[in-house]
Order: sequence, then C-alpha cells, then structure tokens
Amino acid sequence: MQTEITRNSDTSELTYDEANDRFEVEYDPEGSATLLTTIVHGLTAVVDVDVSQGEFSLYDSVDPDALERIFSPKADGEERTGGHVAFTALECEVYVYANGEIYIYPPPQVERPN
Repeated sequence: MQTEITRNSDTSELTYDEANDRFEVEYDPEGSATLLTTIVHGLTAVVDVDVSQGEFSLYDSVDPDALERIFSPKADGEERTGGHVAFTALECEVYVYANGEIYIYPPPQVERPN
C-alpha cells in the first residue's frame, strides 16, 4: 500500500510504500528539478531536515557530480538504461535507478505515515 506523504512543498511526489517500508520519489528528466535536487528534497523530507540551515550536504555521502554523470545521456545522446547506485545518507539507504525511480529506506527512528 502506498500513501502519499508531504512533509514540505518540494516533495509532493514523495510516497510511502508500507509493504516495503520505503519512501519513493520519481525523478523526471524532463522536469525542472535536477536529479540531485530530487534526491536531496526526498531525503530531507523523510528525515525532516532543513537543507537551508546547512544541516545536510549530499557530498558527505556520495559525489553528486559523479551521480549526475552516471545517469545523464551517453556521449552519443542515447539515454542510459538499466543500472542503479546505492549509498547511505542521513542514516537512510538510498537507491537511485536509471529509470528515475528513487527509493529511500528510512532508519528505525523516522516516523512512518499511518
């Protein structure tokens, strides 16, 4: 069962998948948000951290530039298919897939939606 959860206005697509105990957000390469922005807003919504206060930097967990390059189109313009990257940030396990799916597995102390 998936429940939509909105912890701030930047994460309207963030949903909670109760069966898998994970939050899900989808990156849209045609949208206005970058992959990194989508990941950061998803993470900070899950653990309720304010990025504007300097409480979190994605650089502490993964190289954001490398992450962008991994999922950007190939040199010939062809879209990348398949593959994923996993890393830990803010005590969450984060899985980013080439198809735009992002799964965030929260630590036990994070409140889940009812």
